[in-house]
Amino acid sequence: MDYGEVIKGDKLVLRGLKFHGFHGVKPEEKKLGQKFLVDVDAWMDLQTAGKSDKLSDTISYTEIYRIVKDVVEGPPHNLLESVAQLIASTTLTKYPQISTVRVTVGKPHVAVHGPLDYLGVEILRFQNIDNQK
Repeated sequence: MDYGEVIKGDKLVLRGLKFHGFHGVKPEEKKLGQKFLVDVDAWMDLQTAGKSDKLSDTISYTEIYRIVKDVVEGPPHNLLESVAQLIASTTLTKYPQISTVRVTVGKPHVAVHGPLDYLGVEILRFQNIDNQK
């Protein structure tokens, strides 16, 4: 499969979602929590919605936002990889019309010596490959 071809085309875009969560391997991360930044791209055909101007022909951004909120503010995970995977798999399971999803999860407040926007992970998951395993 040519992944470059899969991720071309229409997509829903959610940027800079901010939530307080309790993910991490350090005890203080699970106790105090911290801010997490999440971006989501969800590829699907938006041509019908573009022509009809009907919400029923697309997926509301608020539905994907709710998935992200539930995961990030939900039970703690040790790894950002696990947080991102749950967001991606939940999105693909709930919305089979989404062919591909990219999820970026970042921690803007990490104990490193130097300026940064955030440190994190980005995953790319495909409906027909990853969601049938």
